[in-house]
Amino acid sequence: MVVKAVVVGGGISGLSAAYYLQRKASERGLPLEITLLEKDSRLGGKILTESIGDFVIEGGADAFVSTKPWAVDLCRELKLEDRLQEVNLQKRSVFVLQQGKLVALPDGLVSMVPTMFWPIIKSPLLSLKGKLRMALDFLLPARKEDGDESIGELFTRRFGREAYEKMFAPLMSGIYAGDGDRLSAQSTFPLLREWERRHASLIRGALALKRQRRQSSFTSKKHSIFLTPRAGLAEIFEALVERLSKVDLRTGIAARDITRYREGYQVTTDDGQYITADAIILATPSFAAASMVRGLDPTLSTLLGEIKYVSSATVSLAFREEDLHSPLNGHGYIVPHAENRAVLACTWTSSKFPHRAPKGYVLLRLFIRITNSATDHDPSDEVLIEIASRELAKTLELIADPMFTRVYRWPSATPQYNLGHSERIAAIQGFSGKYPGLFLAGAGYTGIGIPDCIHSGKTAADNAIEHLIQRSISRRLKPGKVL
Repeated sequence: MVVKAVVVGGGISGLSAAYYLQRKASERGLPLEITLLEKDSRLGGKILTESIGDFVIEGGADAFVSTKPWAVDLCRELKLEDRLQEVNLQKRSVFVLQQGKLVALPDGLVSMVPTMFWPIIKSPLLSLKGKLRMALDFLLPARKEDGDESIGELFTRRFGREAYEKMFAPLMSGIYAGDGDRLSAQSTFPLLREWERRHASLIRGALALKRQRRQSSFTSKKHSIFLTPRAGLAEIFEALVERLSKVDLRTGIAARDITRYREGYQVTTDDGQYITADAIILATPSFAAASMVRGLDPTLSTLLGEIKYVSSATVSLAFREEDLHSPLNGHGYIVPHAENRAVLACTWTSSKFPHRAPKGYVLLRLFIRITNSATDHDPSDEVLIEIASRELAKTLELIADPMFTRVYRWPSATPQYNLGHSERIAAIQGFSGKYPGLFLAGAGYTGIGIPDCIHSGKTAADNAIEHLIQRSISRRLKPGKVL
């Protein structure tokens, strides 16, 4: 008896879900029809790689962390492990913009927590008072309350406000593009709270993790913390698509509504198709999932819609190396909120990943904050390029005309794990018993990085396969059923 599954969303979460559905069904001998729906004309979601000559340009993410194993594991399964490239460890410095000048971020940060003392002591990033306040992390007692707090509150409590604003807040902004005083510590960096409980100090906890990593394969010469395929992250989803031989991939088709149908579900698409399914995986932003399940369950829809997202854009520019006044000895810089600039960060792509630009050329990428306010106009590509050019002229004294530029927009792309996020996710997960066969995957729930998205797709697929097997068994055993 054939059973059917529908995956909604063709980003890395949805493609991973379809891949693991196909693989697990084959392993378990389950006859399964899989349909994947993607509203855009292309697959890959927020992974977008473009090649211009010998330049490799990433529109979205440019690498993944190897400390979470799911991306490395998937690359190994897809025979891409030998394609993985490390970041340039010879030029590993990251800078912080402070009063218009670039100041090196101290070495030795683990999950944003310092583990080397001399770099902090000699760093001009913090005042003497700020450095002494950081040292109190060794003496302050652990927080007794069990409730959540913002990441800003946690770092301020342990290290002081100066260290938070000058070191930690810019790093948080670079990851979540959000406000650390609103982001949940429990949902963004749960390890930090665990370190405080276990070691009564974030620094002691980070040191313990550092010792553990030294014994891990992820920090061997073969695997650095940040990895990427040589030709860009698109290699991963292209390899996934090649292996989805038994999946009906439909692009340019959006799922509009999900309703009950007999013992399963029915998906209505925007072009009027009706697709029945025994299991559905919604691998979309949570606000899209909220819209699809509104008719099915308004309460679930409301919970999904409460997860906020922010918009951003990236602008990549290529220059001749001779256009620079000084070499780019690092991976780039981040911009604190106090600098009052539209740019969140600037990655020196050709320094971070030398294989992404031909010799003698420089590739830079800037992340620009886009407001979600209905009263603000969406800036044109020309405006975004002008913002990027002014930033480069002001900070790097780079005033030459770029050889080419590329602008990539990411509207409502980055979920915000604000305070109360874990409670909201628990409430959403509570609906699983009410709607068996309906699963969620993607960045909106338990992790925004590529490994997290792959893991969420795999977990949803594993749960869907178990549901489908039970569904298949119950059909065979149903009285009077003619097989």
